[in-house]
Amino acid sequence: MGHPRGAAGGGRRGGEGRPDYSGARRFIRALPPLIIAGGVVFDLATPPEYTAAPLFSAAPLVAAPFFSQLTTLLTGIAAVLASVGLHAYNGTVDEVAALTETLTVVTVSALALLINRVVRRSGERLASARVIAETAQKAVLPTPDERIGGLQCAARYEAAQADAFIGGDLFAVQDTPHGVRLVVGDVRGKGLDAVEAVAVVIGAFREAAEQERSLEGVARRLERALAREGTRRHGLDAFEGFTTAVLAEIPRGDGSGTFDGFVRVVNRGHPPPLMLYADGRLDILEPGEAALPLGMGDLAAWPDRAEARPFPAGATLLFYTDGLSEARDARGVFYDPAARLAGRIFPGPEELLDALVDDVRLHTGGGATDDMALLAVSRPATGQPERRRTMPVVPPGGPGHRA
Repeated sequence: MGHPRGAAGGGRRGGEGRPDYSGARRFIRALPPLIIAGGVVFDLATPPEYTAAPLFSAAPLVAAPFFSQLTTLLTGIAAVLASVGLHAYNGTVDEVAALTETLTVVTVSALALLINRVVRRSGERLASARVIAETAQKAVLPTPDERIGGLQCAARYEAAQADAFIGGDLFAVQDTPHGVRLVVGDVRGKGLDAVEAVAVVIGAFREAAEQERSLEGVARRLERALAREGTRRHGLDAFEGFTTAVLAEIPRGDGSGTFDGFVRVVNRGHPPPLMLYADGRLDILEPGEAALPLGMGDLAAWPDRAEARPFPAGATLLFYTDGLSEARDARGVFYDPAARLAGRIFPGPEELLDALVDDVRLHTGGGATDDMALLAVSRPATGQPERRRTMPVVPPGGPGHRA
C-alpha cells in the first residue's frame, strides 16, 4: 500500500539517540488493508442487518495523514469495491440502505483525499520553515572551524524545543591580531527579540574583536551596542533586556604564533568556564569580582577587568550557557558539569562536547527546559596528534558516576 510519511508513537532508541519507530511504521502501513479485511470478515460473519460501512469508511481516513495521495486514493477505491462487492454477494445491491452505505464510503474517501492534500501542504510548509530556521542559525551562529589560530575548537547548540534551531544563546570565535578572542552568552527572553539581540551581540563582537586593543574594550563595545538596541526596543525588553556573557582572549607571544600560556577572561554575570587539564584535573574559572550582565550599565558602572588564568598546552576550556548547569533530572537535581567532568580525559573538544551532550540527556531523561550552547577550545601540546586516541570516557552512568 506504499510507505507512510510519518508515524506517531514511542519505540526503542535508534542511532544517535533517536527513537526507533520502525515497529510503529510497519503497524501503520498494515492498518488500512487490515481494516478493510476486518470489515469483510465482519460483514460475512454477521446477520444482514449489521453493516461494515464504518470500517470501510475508516480505512481511507487512517491512510490520509500517513500515506501518499495515490495510496489514499487506492485505499478509498478498495473500500468502495469491498462495500459494493459485499452487497452484490448478499443480493442487496438494489436496496436503499446499500446505496446509502456506498455513498457514505465514497464521500469519506473523497474527504480523506482532501485531508491528505492539506497534510501534505502543511508538511511542505513545515519543511520550508525548518530550512529557513536552519539557514538563519548558520548565518547568525556559524559553526566555528575546527582549527582557529592554532587552537582546536568545537561548538554545539542544543535547542530545548523540538525542531527549534536558534534562540537566545550565542557563541563566536575569532582569530584577531590580538590573539584568539571568543564570546559565549545568553540573551534574556525568547523569540524574535532574543534572536535580534543575538545578532546585535555577535555583530558587535566581530567588529570590536578586530579593533579593540584590550578585552575590556571589547566588553565596553558590546555594552554600548546593547544599550543602542535597548532604546530601539518596545515594552518590557526596553527596560529589562540584558545578556549574560563571558569573553575570553588567548594571546600570542612574541609574534612567532605560539601562545603565552594563559587566557584572559571577562565575565559579565555568566556561568564560569571550566578549565580541563591534560591529566584530568579541573578548575572553575570563577570571577574575582561579580559583575552585572551586559545591557545593565544604567544600574551600576565599574571598569571591566580581565583576569589572567593559566592555559597550559594540552588543556581545554569549556564555555557553556545555563541550559547546561540548570538541566534537571526527574528529582529536580541540577546538572553539575564540574563534578561530572572532573577526572576525565577527552581526545579533543569535539569528543568532549559529544560526551557532555550525551550525559546531559542521561541526566534529564532526554528532556530539557532551556536551550544550551557549548563551546570548547583546546590548546594542543607540542607533538600532540590532531586527535588523541583514548578509551571511551562516558561510563553507563555518565561522567563522574559513582555506584
